[in-house]
Amino acid sequence: MIDQEKLKAYVELSKPSILGLVLVTTALGYYLGGKGVWDWGILAWTLLGAALTCAGAGALNHYLERDSDALMKRTRNRPLPKGTLTPANALSYGIVTILSGAFLLCWKVNLLIAFLSLLTAFLYVLVYTPIKKITWLNTTIGAIPGAIPPMGGWAAATGHLDPGAWVLFFILFAWQHPHFYAIAWLCKEDYAKAGFKMLPVVEPDGISTFRQTVFYCLLLLAVSVLPFLMGMSGKIYLAGAVVLGSGFVYAGWRLLCSHSMPDARRLLGASVLYLPLLLFVIILDLSIL
Repeated sequence: MIDQEKLKAYVELSKPSILGLVLVTTALGYYLGGKGVWDWGILAWTLLGAALTCAGAGALNHYLERDSDALMKRTRNRPLPKGTLTPANALSYGIVTILSGAFLLCWKVNLLIAFLSLLTAFLYVLVYTPIKKITWLNTTIGAIPGAIPPMGGWAAATGHLDPGAWVLFFILFAWQHPHFYAIAWLCKEDYAKAGFKMLPVVEPDGISTFRQTVFYCLLLLAVSVLPFLMGMSGKIYLAGAVVLGSGFVYAGWRLLCSHSMPDARRLLGASVLYLPLLLFVIILDLSIL
């Protein structure tokens, strides 16, 4: 009989919120790269392989941060600090799922996306995770693996990386900064307890955090119009990208002016809505063209 508590714990190890983001952005890359879904089977294998490698990376992150997680209110009930699973469980689950996902992508899709998925897991687990305790630049460094999934989707659809794939990379790279700065501001006390060098921990007044938030919101608005300028999308996408990007800039500007927790939560909410809405606009635009 399946132990429901342990099953839930393995799901939590997989970091479902990050997993959902990876799947959305991978699908976005596939759809834009292939100018629509040309093979639903390939897309399904792509998403399954990406899900496995992402889940494995999340589990290894849990494994490496288990002691820090025990110190923070928001993470102390995770499976390892709580004792629902052992560190060995997380380690073996993480390694097996990463390798399974990479093998599946290489076998059913192509070598390029398999390489990109392994690179993403490597950078997330062995670069971003330890550097969180070394420098506040961890957010920018962590944005690199976070921006690779749409390139993987593009590679799955085309077998190579065109300039359009790099445009998607920079959209995701810019988007992650306001998203994670909002989280860091909301959870700065917890991060300080765990010894994470997040920017709001290093500079508690938040001035640098809010300025960088607005800068990256503006950068996101600028790079999000590149698909239209490069002929990858039409006027519907352009209008949607400008409206969504402008709303994001407004949310960031409000936080810069107020420094308040409610505005940080609004910015976080705006960031969560941004990517699914952008994907919807892309699909709508390509379906009409």
